Amino acid sequence: MIYSPLMKYRHRVLALLFLLSMITYIDRVCIGFAGPRMQADVGLTPEQYGLVLSAFALAYMIFEIPSGAWGDKAGPRKLLTRIVVWWSVFTSLTGAAKNYTWLLITRFLFGAGEAGAYPNASGAISRWFPAAERGRAQGIVWMASRVGGAFTPFLVVPIQAHYGWRSSFYVFGILGLIWGIVWFTWFRDHPSEKKGVSQEELDEIGAGSSPPAHVKLPWGTVFRSSNFWIILLMYHLYCYGAFFFLSWYPTFLVKGRGFDDAELLSYSWLPFVLGAIANMGGGWVSDRLVTRVGLKWGRRTVGLIGLGTSATFIFATALTHDKLLSVIFLAIGFAASDFMLPVAWAVCLDVGKKYAGTVTGAMNTAGQLGSFTVAAAFGFVVTAFGGNYDAPLYPMAALMGLSTLLWLKIDPTRPLVPGDD
Repeated sequence: MIYSPLMKYRHRVLALLFLLSMITYIDRVCIGFAGPRMQADVGLTPEQYGLVLSAFALAYMIFEIPSGAWGDKAGPRKLLTRIVVWWSVFTSLTGAAKNYTWLLITRFLFGAGEAGAYPNASGAISRWFPAAERGRAQGIVWMASRVGGAFTPFLVVPIQAHYGWRSSFYVFGILGLIWGIVWFTWFRDHPSEKKGVSQEELDEIGAGSSPPAHVKLPWGTVFRSSNFWIILLMYHLYCYGAFFFLSWYPTFLVKGRGFDDAELLSYSWLPFVLGAIANMGGGWVSDRLVTRVGLKWGRRTVGLIGLGTSATFIFATALTHDKLLSVIFLAIGFAASDFMLPVAWAVCLDVGKKYAGTVTGAMNTAGQLGSFTVAAAFGFVVTAFGGNYDAPLYPMAALMGLSTLLWLKIDPTRPLVPGDD
């Protein structure tokens, strides 16, 4: 077979991961757009709805590291299949929930099932892509999540308007099951195991002719690394702002800015479209900077610009009650944080090396602690301030600002395990 860049198998792997990321965020964001109808139907207070959202983040946080470590050992082929089938089942069961308790249990189990999706996707990227392409590959995967988020209102709102909020969860559960079958049938954990991958592509990837032995992260060594803890804290603080868009954002527009269904369809997609572009741009810019100024500042620069801009525009949103300006400011804020996002995950590959799944799982665990907190606290803060939906935006912006400063301390040139290659 004649080797051609247009026939690279790693690009087909990336296409499947793109679809995975889209489906993941359609399933996640679906509940945000179902929120107002769900609250009215089930009779949820703002505090209860916030706890339903946080149940997902809590389970996701608990099971993220075990799922990432399991993927390093068993491989992303089996793990991603298990993850997607599990979460698809509980996506559908969310639509069958009859009361507050059922919703809490279902969303917790949904989060437990979805935990490890992105660490294992990162593990697949680490095995299938050379270091110089990983920032862009991560950017494309995260871009897909925002494409999924952008499509969600156009899929969810009409379905819910005609068939009720429950029907959307049944429909989206089926999508994941289809993806899981295709992934398990086609994908292989290492390029050398996939029939048809040429020696030229193996050499490009730097994969060798046989898969590496399964590895276990030496936690004692990693826990002594200040780099590790700074990465975790940076991502934890970042998620206070990011998870708002995946949970409370549609409700904020409806109850905080007075949007109706037509206005949601007209404007709510904007942050996710800009976020998709920013994810692709952040990964591309970082990889370009790495070749020009080196790995350390090639990663840091994107992190500083992205999170600093995001904090500024989230703060600005709280200062205006204009509907259009609120959406524009939030869209820029979300896009700016997404400009940083693929770089955070690329840094985990830089410092984690062959332990990429476990390290990304640890980072995302720290992040989900922030997601859990903001999902639960948002409703309580709104109630405490007399129904003011702007009040939670101020602490969110401040925490994003702190996250920005931590990028000055992150060093992607220092492996967490000295001597690792």
